[in-house]
Amino acid sequence: MTCADIFKAYGDLMVDSIDPLLVQLFLKSSQDKRFVCEAAEAALISMTSWIAPSALLPKMQPYLKNRNPRIRAKASMCFSKSVPSLGVEGIKEYGMDKLVQIAATQLSDQLPESREAARKLALELQAFYEKSQASSSGEVDDAPATSPDADADAGAESWEAFCQSKLSPLSAQAILRVTSTTKEGVAVGVTSTPPKEGVTVGC
Repeated sequence: MTCADIFKAYGDLMVDSIDPLLVQLFLKSSQDKRFVCEAAEAALISMTSWIAPSALLPKMQPYLKNRNPRIRAKASMCFSKSVPSLGVEGIKEYGMDKLVQIAATQLSDQLPESREAARKLALELQAFYEKSQASSSGEVDDAPATSPDADADAGAESWEAFCQSKLSPLSAQAILRVTSTTKEGVAVGVTSTPPKEGVTVGC
């Protein structure tokens, strides 16, 4: 039985004894041997799927500051995969401010894998934050109809204000750049039209 199978079979029952196993999985997933690395990564992904994030996230958080950049990268990947499973209420209980601070820190990591995991985490947090704001203020059912652009601007402003209140100026700028760039990229992709084949484009 592989580690992935063990996590699937026992789930949350593994929480109390997971610390030594977590160390080994992060070490093996950061090795150069492809087979060992892939097996360890599969186990880590299974772990994020079958163990409750509220119990797992505190176990993984120390590895986000590990000296080994590869271990930090694998921990970032697992952390970002686990957070969405918390749901809106779970994120509130864990601390949205704590999570966005973690994302901001990982955005400046030296490895692209860590930064990509942080980018995904930031986008997830933005979505959860805006959903939570809309739900708590009754915008979903009670607010008068507005244009899509106005809704997007309002959500972006509230998210921007939150980031600026919880992070240092540089960290807030990094998070907002990541979350706003993604939206702008989608808009550009919709409006831009590639040149047709057979048409000569002057240089």
